[in-house]
Amino acid sequence: MRPLAVLNARDTPLAIATICVGVAFLVANDAIAKLLTDRYAPIQIVFLRNLIAVPIIAAVILAAFGSGHLRTQHLGLHALRGAVMMTGAWLYFTALIYLPLAEATALVFSAPIFITALSVPLLGEQVGWRRWGAVLLGFVGVLVIVRPGSAAFQLAALLPVGTAMCYALFMMSARWIDRSERLWTMMLFAMLFPMIYAAPFAVMNWTPVQAGDILLFVGLAICGSLGLALIGQAFRMAPAAIVAPFDYTALIWATGLGWLIWGDVPMLWTILGAAIIVGSGIIIILREARQAR
Repeated sequence: MRPLAVLNARDTPLAIATICVGVAFLVANDAIAKLLTDRYAPIQIVFLRNLIAVPIIAAVILAAFGSGHLRTQHLGLHALRGAVMMTGAWLYFTALIYLPLAEATALVFSAPIFITALSVPLLGEQVGWRRWGAVLLGFVGVLVIVRPGSAAFQLAALLPVGTAMCYALFMMSARWIDRSERLWTMMLFAMLFPMIYAAPFAVMNWTPVQAGDILLFVGLAICGSLGLALIGQAFRMAPAAIVAPFDYTALIWATGLGWLIWGDVPMLWTILGAAIIVGSGIIIILREARQAR
């Protein structure tokens, strides 16, 4: 892996393509999970996905980097991050039972809002008035989609918002892990600990797996692992300000798959709220890039 210092402009198109493909894999992961929620409890889906993904990731590490990268100096922090990751995945898979894929995806994209807001108390960062304005704008976008107090409001819409907060905590905690630790090692523990935590709850809510669903669970694990790996690689290939906005292509994929599989057509409120959230996220990304410079 080349260090960031030697990256050049030729990496940018490949980085953009990499994050777009990674995002497509993650949306496919979500679509498969939504299909499985018809027959299995969300916590069982989390457990089985990670149970399949862990040996796949471990095999990649052994083949590419050697057994030394199966170990970490931050076991306690990984254990804490695993609890956050499991909670976020469970909330999101539960949301997929009740919400269209595009709406759930749009609400999860409020994560940059929480990252900015929580970076002040947790990381001691300084946030200027422009980024605070973007945070408030993003919350307006969330309210437009959720519409509390209206006849269309449902509590399930708060579940992906909870997922966004968990994702924000998970991403911020990565700052406390030594940069020498490889992405694949971090992915391994991000899958291992949620699997361990989910196991007892999955047993209590267990439904025998149908033979026809085995491939779906394998696809879930592969799509989730590849998506995370490709997105992580994209951020190593080019500056975040360049690649991060392409994360929002997930809304296109989610809308398309939701229409093809379930016949869902996003409501005007969902489209408007998603546009506001995307705008807020891009403002935050650009301001953070300027602050970094």
